[in-house]
Amino acid sequence: MSAGKVLRRHRHRLFLTAAASIATLLLSSCSVLAPDAPVKISAAPEVVGDVPAELLDFYTQSVTWSSCNGGFQCAEVDVPMNYEDPAKDSIKLAVTRLPATGKRLGAMLVNPGGPGGSGVSMVKDGAKSYFSDKLRGAYDVVGFDPRGVQASAGVKCLDDAQMDAARQVPFNPSTDAGLARAEDETKRQTELCKKNSGPVLEYIDTVSSAKDMDILRAIVGDAALNYMGFSYGTKLGATYAGLFPARVGKFSLDGAMDPSLDIDQVSMGQAVGFENALRAWAKDCLGTNECPVTGTVDEAMAQIRDLQAVYTATPQETPAGRVVTGTEFTGGLAFGMYSTDLWEPLRGALKQAFAGDASGMLLLADFSADRDSDGKYQSNTAAAFTSINCLDYPMNSDIAHMREQAVALEEASPTFGKLLSFSGLSCKYWPHQATGNPAPISATGAGPILVVGTTGDPATPYGWAEALATQLDSAVLVTWNGDGHTAYGRANECLTSTVDAYFVDGKVPASGTSC
Repeated sequence: MSAGKVLRRHRHRLFLTAAASIATLLLSSCSVLAPDAPVKISAAPEVVGDVPAELLDFYTQSVTWSSCNGGFQCAEVDVPMNYEDPAKDSIKLAVTRLPATGKRLGAMLVNPGGPGGSGVSMVKDGAKSYFSDKLRGAYDVVGFDPRGVQASAGVKCLDDAQMDAARQVPFNPSTDAGLARAEDETKRQTELCKKNSGPVLEYIDTVSSAKDMDILRAIVGDAALNYMGFSYGTKLGATYAGLFPARVGKFSLDGAMDPSLDIDQVSMGQAVGFENALRAWAKDCLGTNECPVTGTVDEAMAQIRDLQAVYTATPQETPAGRVVTGTEFTGGLAFGMYSTDLWEPLRGALKQAFAGDASGMLLLADFSADRDSDGKYQSNTAAAFTSINCLDYPMNSDIAHMREQAVALEEASPTFGKLLSFSGLSCKYWPHQATGNPAPISATGAGPILVVGTTGDPATPYGWAEALATQLDSAVLVTWNGDGHTAYGRANECLTSTVDAYFVDGKVPASGTSC
Protein backbone atom coordinates (compact mmCIF):
# COMPACT_ATOMS: atom_id res chain seq x y z
CA MET A 1 0.00 0.00 0.00
CA SER A 2 1.41 3.40 -0.98
CA ALA A 3 2.10 6.06 1.64
CA GLY A 4 -0.70 8.18 0.20
CA LYS A 5 -3.23 5.35 0.48
CA VAL A 6 -2.11 4.59 4.04
CA LEU A 7 -2.56 8.23 5.03
CA ARG A 8 -5.99 8.48 3.42
CA ARG A 9 -7.13 5.31 5.12
CA HIS A 10 -6.34 6.72 8.54
CA ARG A 11 -7.71 10.21 7.87
CA HIS A 12 -11.31 9.12 8.22
CA ARG A 13 -11.02 7.67 11.70
CA LEU A 14 -10.45 10.82 13.72
CA PHE A 15 -9.32 10.45 17.28
CA LEU A 16 -8.51 12.44 20.36
CA THR A 17 -5.02 13.83 19.82
CA ALA A 18 -3.96 16.73 22.01
CA ALA A 19 -6.33 17.48 24.84
CA ALA A 20 -7.74 20.95 24.13
CA SER A 21 -4.22 22.33 23.85
CA ILE A 22 -3.29 25.70 22.42
CA ALA A 23 -1.69 23.82 19.53
CA THR A 24 -5.10 22.42 18.59
CA LEU A 25 -6.98 25.70 18.79
CA LEU A 26 -4.43 27.50 16.73
CA LEU A 27 -4.77 25.79 14.15
CA SER A 28 -40.44 0.88 13.49
CA SER A 29 -37.83 -1.72 12.36
CA CYS A 30 -36.21 -0.48 9.20
CA SER A 31 -35.92 -3.09 6.47
CA VAL A 32 -33.36 -2.80 3.69
CA LEU A 33 -34.57 -0.21 1.18
CA ALA A 34 -34.12 -0.12 -2.58
CA PRO A 35 -31.24 2.33 -3.06
CA ASP A 36 -33.22 4.48 -5.51
CA ALA A 37 -36.44 4.67 -3.51
CA PRO A 38 -36.71 7.38 -0.83
CA VAL A 39 -38.81 6.02 2.02
CA LYS A 40 -40.35 7.92 4.91
CA ILE A 41 -40.35 6.05 8.25
CA SER A 42 -41.58 6.82 11.76
CA ALA A 43 -40.62 4.95 14.92
CA ALA A 44 -43.20 2.58 16.38
CA PRO A 45 -44.40 3.27 19.96
CA GLU A 46 -42.87 0.04 21.27
CA VAL A 47 -39.50 1.17 19.95
CA VAL A 48 -39.70 4.70 21.33
CA GLY A 49 -40.31 3.55 24.88
CA ASP A 50 -41.03 5.80 27.84
CA VAL A 51 -39.71 9.27 26.98
CA PRO A 52 -40.53 12.75 28.29
CA ALA A 53 -43.66 14.18 26.71
CA GLU A 54 -41.85 17.29 25.51
CA LEU A 55 -39.47 15.08 23.47
CA LEU A 56 -42.04 12.71 21.98
CA ASP A 57 -42.30 14.58 18.68
CA PHE A 58 -38.56 14.19 18.14
CA TYR A 59 -38.66 10.45 18.84
CA THR A 60 -41.64 9.85 16.54
CA GLN A 61 -40.71 12.22 13.69
CA SER A 62 -41.05 10.99 10.14
CA VAL A 63 -37.61 10.60 8.54
CA THR A 64 -36.91 10.22 4.82
CA TRP A 65 -34.06 7.87 3.85
CA SER A 66 -32.71 8.48 0.35
CA SER A 67 -30.00 6.90 -1.74
CA CYS A 68 -26.66 8.72 -1.50
CA ASN A 69 -24.54 6.59 -3.86
CA GLY A 70 -22.57 3.42 -3.31
CA GLY A 71 -25.45 1.59 -1.62
CA PHE A 72 -25.64 4.13 1.23
CA GLN A 73 -28.79 5.82 2.50
CA CYS A 74 -28.84 9.29 4.02
CA ALA A 75 -31.26 11.24 6.18
CA GLU A 76 -31.57 14.28 8.42
CA VAL A 77 -32.95 13.95 11.94
CA ASP A 78 -34.28 16.80 14.05
CA VAL A 79 -33.09 17.07 17.66
CA PRO A 80 -33.54 19.83 20.24
CA MET A 81 -30.80 22.42 20.28
CA ASN A 82 -31.25 22.75 24.04
CA TYR A 83 -32.68 19.79 25.94
CA GLU A 84 -33.64 22.13 28.77
CA ASP A 85 -35.97 23.99 26.38
CA PRO A 86 -36.67 21.53 23.54
CA ALA A 87 -39.59 23.45 22.05
CA LYS A 88 -37.56 26.57 21.32
CA ASP A 89 -35.10 25.58 18.59
CA SER A 90 -33.96 22.42 16.85
CA ILE A 91 -30.97 21.37 14.78
CA LYS A 92 -30.59 18.71 12.12
CA LEU A 93 -28.22 15.75 12.45
CA ALA A 94 -26.73 14.23 9.30
CA VAL A 95 -27.06 10.42 9.31
CA THR A 96 -25.82 7.80 6.84
CA ARG A 97 -26.29 4.07 6.89
CA LEU A 98 -25.01 1.06 4.99
CA PRO A 99 -27.82 -1.53 5.11
CA ALA A 100 -27.12 -5.01 6.40
CA THR A 101 -26.23 -7.49 3.68
CA GLY A 102 -27.69 -10.59 5.33
CA LYS A 103 -30.12 -11.58 8.05
CA ARG A 104 -30.55 -8.26 9.83
CA LEU A 105 -30.36 -8.08 13.63
CA GLY A 106 -30.69 -4.31 13.88
CA ALA A 107 -28.70 -1.13 13.42
CA MET A 108 -25.31 -0.32 14.90
CA LEU A 109 -24.39 3.33 15.47
CA VAL A 110 -20.70 4.17 15.15
CA ASN A 111 -18.57 7.12 16.24
CA PRO A 112 -14.93 7.49 15.13
CA GLY A 113 -13.76 9.76 17.94
CA GLY A 114 -12.37 13.26 18.13
CA PRO A 115 -14.29 14.91 19.59
CA GLY A 116 -15.10 16.26 16.17
CA GLY A 117 -14.87 13.11 14.04
CA SER A 118 -17.53 12.61 11.39
CA GLY A 119 -19.46 9.37 11.63
CA VAL A 120 -20.94 10.07 8.20
CA SER A 121 -17.46 10.17 6.66
CA MET A 122 -16.41 7.10 8.60
CA VAL A 123 -19.29 5.07 7.18
CA LYS A 124 -19.10 6.38 3.62
CA ASP A 125 -15.33 6.14 3.37
CA GLY A 126 -14.55 3.17 5.56
CA ALA A 127 -17.51 1.00 6.59
CA LYS A 128 -16.69 -1.67 4.01
CA SER A 129 -13.10 -1.96 5.24
CA TYR A 130 -13.37 -1.19 8.98
CA PHE A 131 -16.16 -3.64 9.73
CA SER A 132 -16.10 -7.33 8.94
CA ASP A 133 -18.41 -9.06 6.47
CA LYS A 134 -19.99 -10.91 9.38
CA LEU A 135 -20.82 -7.71 11.24
CA ARG A 136 -22.07 -5.89 8.13
CA GLY A 137 -24.19 -8.89 7.28
CA ALA A 138 -26.11 -8.61 10.55
CA TYR A 139 -26.28 -4.85 11.14
CA ASP A 140 -27.00 -1.65 9.31
CA VAL A 141 -23.86 0.40 9.98
CA VAL A 142 -25.10 3.88 10.89
CA GLY A 143 -22.82 6.90 11.09
CA PHE A 144 -23.88 10.32 12.28
CA ASP A 145 -22.18 13.65 12.64
CA PRO A 146 -22.60 14.63 16.30
CA ARG A 147 -24.01 18.09 16.94
CA GLY A 148 -21.46 20.75 16.07
CA VAL A 149 -19.61 18.42 13.67
CA GLN A 150 -19.57 18.86 9.89
CA ALA A 151 -23.10 18.55 8.46
CA SER A 152 -24.83 18.57 11.88
CA ALA A 153 -24.94 22.31 12.59
CA GLY A 154 -21.16 22.29 12.34
CA VAL A 155 -19.37 24.97 14.29
CA LYS A 156 -16.91 27.17 12.44
CA CYS A 157 -13.98 29.22 13.68
CA LEU A 158 -11.38 29.85 10.97
CA ASP A 159 -11.52 29.67 7.20
CA ASP A 160 -8.93 27.68 5.26
CA ALA A 161 -6.44 30.53 4.89
CA GLN A 162 -6.78 31.45 8.56
CA MET A 163 -6.25 27.82 9.57
CA ASP A 164 -3.05 27.65 7.53
CA ALA A 165 -1.80 30.90 9.00
CA ALA A 166 -2.63 29.90 12.59
CA ARG A 167 -0.89 26.53 12.26
CA GLN A 168 2.29 28.13 10.98
CA VAL A 169 2.77 30.77 13.69
CA PRO A 170 5.17 29.58 16.41
CA PHE A 171 4.15 30.17 20.02
CA ASN A 172 6.16 29.74 23.19
CA PRO A 173 3.83 30.29 26.17
CA SER A 174 6.65 29.44 28.57
CA THR A 175 7.87 33.05 28.17
CA ASP A 176 5.87 36.12 29.19
CA ALA A 177 6.01 37.54 25.66
CA GLY A 178 5.03 34.21 24.11
CA LEU A 179 2.17 33.76 26.54
CA ALA A 180 0.85 37.28 25.83
CA ARG A 181 0.98 36.58 22.10
CA ALA A 182 -0.78 33.25 22.51
CA GLU A 183 -3.49 34.80 24.67
CA ASP A 184 -4.13 37.53 22.11
CA GLU A 185 -4.41 34.99 19.32
CA THR A 186 -6.64 32.71 21.40
CA LYS A 187 -8.94 35.61 22.21
CA ARG A 188 -9.14 36.59 18.53
CA GLN A 189 -9.95 33.08 17.41
CA THR A 190 -12.52 32.58 20.16
CA GLU A 191 -14.36 35.66 18.91
CA LEU A 192 -14.37 34.18 15.41
CA CYS A 193 -15.80 30.92 16.78
CA LYS A 194 -18.58 32.83 18.50
CA LYS A 195 -19.31 34.98 15.44
CA ASN A 196 -19.20 32.19 12.85
CA SER A 197 -20.94 29.41 14.79
CA GLY A 198 -23.97 31.08 16.30
CA PRO A 199 -26.07 29.85 19.23
CA VAL A 200 -25.35 26.13 18.71
CA LEU A 201 -21.88 26.74 20.21
CA GLU A 202 -23.44 26.58 23.67
CA TYR A 203 -25.07 23.18 23.20
CA ILE A 204 -22.57 20.78 21.63
CA ASP A 205 -21.52 19.06 24.85
CA THR A 206 -21.20 15.29 25.10
CA VAL A 207 -24.29 14.83 27.31
CA SER A 208 -26.47 16.51 24.68
CA SER A 209 -24.93 14.32 21.96
CA ALA A 210 -25.64 11.21 24.05
CA LYS A 211 -29.28 12.28 24.31
CA ASP A 212 -29.32 12.71 20.53
CA MET A 213 -28.19 9.10 20.24
CA ASP A 214 -31.33 7.92 22.01
CA ILE A 215 -33.47 9.73 19.46
CA LEU A 216 -31.41 8.08 16.72
CA ARG A 217 -31.97 4.71 18.39
CA ALA A 218 -35.70 5.15 17.91
CA ILE A 219 -35.28 6.51 14.38
CA VAL A 220 -33.39 3.38 13.24
CA GLY A 221 -36.07 1.20 14.80
CA ASP A 222 -34.30 -0.41 17.75
CA ALA A 223 -35.66 -0.69 21.28
CA ALA A 224 -32.06 -0.93 22.54
CA LEU A 225 -29.05 0.90 21.10
CA ASN A 226 -26.27 -1.09 19.48
CA TYR A 227 -23.11 0.96 19.34
CA MET A 228 -19.42 0.85 18.48
CA GLY A 229 -17.42 3.87 19.60
CA PHE A 230 -13.73 4.55 19.19
CA SER A 231 -11.55 6.87 21.32
CA TYR A 232 -13.70 9.88 22.29
CA GLY A 233 -16.58 7.77 20.99
CA THR A 234 -16.08 5.60 24.09
CA LYS A 235 -16.73 8.60 26.30
CA LEU A 236 -19.84 9.36 24.27
CA GLY A 237 -20.97 5.75 24.56
CA ALA A 238 -20.27 5.52 28.28
CA THR A 239 -22.20 8.76 28.78
CA TYR A 240 -25.16 7.25 26.92
CA ALA A 241 -24.95 4.10 29.05
CA GLY A 242 -24.96 6.20 32.19
CA LEU A 243 -28.05 8.13 31.04
CA PHE A 244 -29.99 5.21 29.53
CA PRO A 245 -28.66 1.94 31.01
CA ALA A 246 -31.86 0.02 30.29
CA ARG A 247 -31.55 0.88 26.58
CA VAL A 248 -28.00 -0.44 26.14
CA GLY A 249 -27.90 -3.20 23.56
CA LYS A 250 -24.61 -4.50 22.18
CA PHE A 251 -21.87 -1.98 23.06
CA SER A 252 -18.18 -1.91 22.18
CA LEU A 253 -16.05 0.92 23.57
CA ASP A 254 -12.70 0.67 21.77
CA GLY A 255 -9.69 2.78 22.73
CA ALA A 256 -11.42 3.69 25.94
CA MET A 257 -11.28 7.02 27.68
CA ASP A 258 -11.60 7.29 31.44
CA PRO A 259 -14.52 9.68 32.08
CA SER A 260 -13.33 10.36 35.62
CA LEU A 261 -10.16 12.17 34.49
CA ASP A 262 -9.83 15.94 34.39
CA ILE A 263 -8.12 17.63 31.46
CA ASP A 264 -4.72 17.77 33.16
CA GLN A 265 -4.86 14.03 33.80
CA VAL A 266 -5.90 13.39 30.20
CA SER A 267 -2.96 15.45 28.95
CA MET A 268 -0.50 13.64 31.22
CA GLY A 269 -1.75 10.21 30.17
CA GLN A 270 -1.39 11.09 26.51
CA ALA A 271 2.04 12.64 27.00
CA VAL A 272 3.35 9.38 28.45
CA GLY A 273 1.42 7.33 25.87
CA PHE A 274 2.88 9.12 22.87
CA GLU A 275 6.40 9.06 24.32
CA ASN A 276 6.17 5.30 24.84
CA ALA A 277 4.74 4.86 21.36
CA LEU A 278 7.63 6.75 19.78
CA ARG A 279 10.06 4.52 21.66
CA ALA A 280 8.26 1.48 20.21
CA TRP A 281 8.53 3.05 16.75
CA ALA A 282 12.25 3.73 17.26
CA LYS A 283 12.91 0.15 18.36
CA ASP A 284 11.15 -1.13 15.26
CA CYS A 285 12.85 1.39 13.00
CA LEU A 286 16.34 0.48 14.21
CA GLY A 287 15.70 -3.06 13.03
CA THR A 288 15.16 -1.94 9.43
CA ASN A 289 17.56 -0.98 6.65
CA GLU A 290 15.94 2.41 6.02
CA CYS A 291 15.94 3.90 9.50
CA PRO A 292 16.90 7.60 9.69
CA VAL A 293 18.09 7.30 13.30
CA THR A 294 20.91 5.18 14.70
CA GLY A 295 22.28 3.64 17.88
CA THR A 296 20.16 2.64 20.85
CA VAL A 297 16.53 3.57 21.36
CA ASP A 298 17.59 6.34 23.77
CA GLU A 299 20.07 7.67 21.22
CA ALA A 300 17.46 7.55 18.48
CA MET A 301 14.99 9.48 20.64
CA ALA A 302 17.66 12.10 21.35
CA GLN A 303 18.35 12.50 17.62
CA ILE A 304 14.65 13.08 16.93
CA ARG A 305 14.41 15.65 19.74
CA ASP A 306 17.51 17.44 18.43
CA LEU A 307 15.83 17.77 15.04
CA GLN A 308 12.59 18.84 16.71
CA ALA A 309 14.51 21.58 18.52
CA VAL A 310 15.76 22.96 15.21
CA TYR A 311 12.21 23.47 13.96
CA THR A 312 11.10 24.87 17.29
CA ALA A 313 13.90 27.43 17.39
CA THR A 314 13.85 28.29 13.69
CA PRO A 315 10.81 27.23 11.66
CA GLN A 316 11.90 25.93 8.27
CA GLU A 317 10.40 26.65 4.87
CA THR A 318 9.57 23.71 2.61
CA PRO A 319 10.29 23.75 -1.15
CA ALA A 320 6.55 24.48 -1.62
CA GLY A 321 6.92 27.68 0.43
CA ARG A 322 5.07 26.60 3.59
CA VAL A 323 6.64 26.87 7.02
CA VAL A 324 7.17 23.95 9.39
CA THR A 325 7.19 24.96 13.05
CA GLY A 326 8.10 22.81 16.02
CA THR A 327 4.38 22.28 16.63
CA GLU A 328 3.80 21.04 13.07
CA PHE A 329 6.87 18.79 13.26
CA THR A 330 5.63 17.31 16.54
CA GLY A 331 2.12 16.95 15.13
CA GLY A 332 3.52 14.87 12.28
CA LEU A 333 5.35 12.67 14.78
CA ALA A 334 2.17 12.21 16.81
CA PHE A 335 0.09 11.26 13.78
CA GLY A 336 2.63 8.59 12.92
CA MET A 337 1.90 6.90 16.25
CA TYR A 338 -1.74 6.12 15.48
CA SER A 339 -1.11 2.95 13.53
CA THR A 340 1.78 0.69 12.66
CA ASP A 341 0.67 1.25 9.05
CA LEU A 342 2.01 4.78 9.47
CA TRP A 343 5.42 3.77 10.82
CA GLU A 344 6.97 3.35 7.37
CA PRO A 345 5.68 6.72 6.06
CA LEU A 346 7.07 8.33 9.22
CA ARG A 347 10.48 6.75 8.58
CA GLY A 348 10.50 8.30 5.13
CA ALA A 349 9.35 11.69 6.38
CA LEU A 350 12.02 11.81 9.08
CA LYS A 351 14.74 10.73 6.65
CA GLN A 352 13.69 13.63 4.44
CA ALA A 353 13.63 16.02 7.41
CA PHE A 354 17.12 15.02 8.54
CA ALA A 355 18.25 15.90 5.00
CA GLY A 356 16.79 19.40 5.40
CA ASP A 357 13.31 19.07 3.91
CA ALA A 358 10.35 18.69 6.30
CA SER A 359 7.75 18.35 3.54
CA GLY A 360 6.98 14.80 4.63
CA MET A 361 6.48 15.80 8.26
CA LEU A 362 4.17 18.59 7.13
CA LEU A 363 2.22 16.12 5.01
CA LEU A 364 1.65 13.94 8.08
CA ALA A 365 0.55 16.98 10.08
CA ASP A 366 -1.78 18.01 7.23
CA PHE A 367 -3.45 14.61 7.18
CA SER A 368 -3.93 14.84 10.92
CA ALA A 369 -5.57 18.25 10.44
CA ASP A 370 -7.65 16.94 7.50
CA ARG A 371 -6.04 19.38 5.04
CA ASP A 372 -5.79 18.45 1.38
CA SER A 373 -2.90 19.35 -0.88
CA ASP A 374 -4.97 22.14 -2.43
CA GLY A 375 -5.21 23.91 0.92
CA LYS A 376 -8.81 22.97 1.70
CA TYR A 377 -9.73 21.55 5.10
CA GLN A 378 -12.15 18.69 4.62
CA SER A 379 -13.75 18.92 8.04
CA ASN A 380 -14.31 21.25 10.97
CA THR A 381 -12.58 18.84 13.34
CA ALA A 382 -10.26 21.41 14.91
CA ALA A 383 -13.10 23.82 15.68
CA ALA A 384 -15.40 21.08 16.97
CA PHE A 385 -12.62 19.53 19.06
CA THR A 386 -11.99 22.74 20.97
CA SER A 387 -15.66 23.71 21.19
CA ILE A 388 -16.78 20.37 22.65
CA ASN A 389 -13.86 20.12 25.08
CA CYS A 390 -14.48 23.65 26.35
CA LEU A 391 -17.97 22.52 27.39
CA ASP A 392 -16.95 19.07 28.65
CA TYR A 393 -13.97 20.02 30.81
CA PRO A 394 -13.59 22.82 33.36
CA MET A 395 -10.25 24.36 32.42
CA ASN A 396 -7.75 25.94 34.79
CA SER A 397 -6.27 28.97 33.01
CA ASP A 398 -4.25 30.23 35.96
CA ILE A 399 -0.80 31.03 34.54
CA ALA A 400 1.13 29.55 37.46
CA HIS A 401 -0.89 26.33 37.24
CA MET A 402 -0.44 26.00 33.48
CA ARG A 403 3.31 26.57 33.73
CA GLU A 404 3.65 24.05 36.54
CA GLN A 405 1.68 21.53 34.47
CA ALA A 406 3.85 22.27 31.43
CA VAL A 407 7.01 21.44 33.37
CA ALA A 408 5.48 18.17 34.57
CA LEU A 409 4.39 17.26 31.03
CA GLU A 410 7.82 17.92 29.55
CA GLU A 411 9.49 15.88 32.29
CA ALA A 412 7.14 12.97 31.57
CA SER A 413 7.38 13.39 27.81
CA PRO A 414 10.35 15.38 26.49
CA THR A 415 9.12 14.92 22.92
CA PHE A 416 5.38 15.55 23.18
CA GLY A 417 4.87 17.31 26.52
CA LYS A 418 5.08 20.81 25.06
CA LEU A 419 2.36 20.02 22.49
CA LEU A 420 -0.01 19.02 25.29
CA SER A 421 0.69 21.89 27.65
CA PHE A 422 -1.30 25.08 28.34
CA SER A 423 -4.65 23.33 27.80
CA GLY A 424 -6.48 25.93 29.86
CA LEU A 425 -5.55 28.71 27.48
CA SER A 426 -7.75 27.25 24.73
CA CYS A 427 -10.93 27.92 26.70
CA LYS A 428 -9.90 30.94 28.76
CA TYR A 429 -12.06 33.33 26.73
CA TRP A 430 -14.74 30.85 25.72
CA PRO A 431 -18.20 32.47 25.71
CA HIS A 432 -19.90 29.58 27.50
CA GLN A 433 -19.15 27.93 30.82
CA ALA A 434 -18.22 24.26 30.91
CA THR A 435 -21.18 22.04 31.82
CA GLY A 436 -19.26 18.77 32.01
CA ASN A 437 -18.11 17.29 35.28
CA PRO A 438 -15.57 14.45 34.94
CA ALA A 439 -16.70 11.56 37.10
CA PRO A 440 -16.83 7.74 37.05
CA ILE A 441 -19.74 6.15 35.17
CA SER A 442 -21.28 2.91 36.42
CA ALA A 443 -24.33 2.47 34.12
CA THR A 444 -26.01 0.20 36.65
CA GLY A 445 -28.56 -2.04 34.96
CA ALA A 446 -26.94 -2.10 31.52
CA GLY A 447 -26.24 -5.35 29.73
CA PRO A 448 -22.67 -6.55 29.08
CA ILE A 449 -20.47 -3.82 27.57
CA LEU A 450 -17.19 -4.60 25.83
CA VAL A 451 -14.31 -2.30 26.77
CA VAL A 452 -11.46 -2.80 24.32
CA GLY A 453 -7.96 -1.60 25.14
CA THR A 454 -4.73 -1.71 23.14
CA THR A 455 -1.59 -2.15 25.23
CA GLY A 456 0.48 0.24 23.11
CA ASP A 457 -2.20 2.85 22.51
CA PRO A 458 -0.68 6.37 22.54
CA ALA A 459 -3.83 8.50 22.58
CA THR A 460 -6.00 6.50 24.98
CA PRO A 461 -3.53 4.59 27.18
CA TYR A 462 -4.39 1.05 28.14
CA GLY A 463 -4.80 2.05 31.78
CA TRP A 464 -7.84 4.08 30.79
CA ALA A 465 -9.53 0.97 29.40
CA GLU A 466 -8.80 -0.83 32.67
CA ALA A 467 -10.27 2.10 34.61
CA LEU A 468 -13.46 2.28 32.51
CA ALA A 469 -13.91 -1.48 32.76
CA THR A 470 -13.72 -1.15 36.53
CA GLN A 471 -16.22 1.71 36.63
CA LEU A 472 -18.91 0.18 34.41
CA ASP A 473 -20.90 -2.39 36.36
CA SER A 474 -21.34 -4.73 33.39
CA ALA A 475 -18.05 -4.17 31.57
CA VAL A 476 -16.00 -6.97 30.03
CA LEU A 477 -12.39 -5.99 29.32
CA VAL A 478 -10.89 -7.24 26.05
CA THR A 479 -7.20 -6.55 25.42
CA TRP A 480 -5.28 -6.37 22.17
CA ASN A 481 -1.55 -6.72 22.65
CA GLY A 482 -0.50 -4.32 19.94
CA ASP A 483 0.65 -0.83 19.01
CA GLY A 484 -1.35 2.11 17.72
CA HIS A 485 -4.68 3.66 18.54
CA THR A 486 -7.78 1.44 18.95
CA ALA A 487 -8.13 -2.14 17.81
CA TYR A 488 -11.19 -3.21 15.82
CA GLY A 489 -10.72 -2.81 12.08
CA ARG A 490 -6.93 -3.09 12.24
CA ALA A 491 -6.07 -5.70 14.88
CA ASN A 492 -5.82 -9.48 14.52
CA GLU A 493 -8.40 -12.17 13.82
CA CYS A 494 -8.70 -12.98 17.53
CA LEU A 495 -9.89 -9.46 18.33
CA THR A 496 -12.18 -9.23 15.31
CA SER A 497 -13.83 -12.59 15.92
CA THR A 498 -14.28 -11.83 19.64
CA VAL A 499 -16.13 -8.59 18.93
CA ASP A 500 -18.11 -10.08 16.03
CA ALA A 501 -19.24 -13.06 18.10
CA TYR A 502 -20.50 -10.67 20.78
CA PHE A 503 -22.52 -8.55 18.33
CA VAL A 504 -23.79 -11.27 16.02
CA ASP A 505 -23.91 -14.46 18.06
CA GLY A 506 -24.56 -12.94 21.47
CA LYS A 507 -21.42 -14.58 22.86
CA VAL A 508 -20.01 -12.45 25.68
CA PRO A 509 -16.26 -13.06 26.04
CA ALA A 510 -14.70 -13.84 29.37
CA SER A 511 -13.50 -10.72 31.13
CA GLY A 512 -9.76 -10.46 30.70
CA THR A 513 -9.78 -11.93 27.19
CA SER A 514 -6.48 -11.10 25.53
CA CYS A 515 -5.62 -11.17 21.83
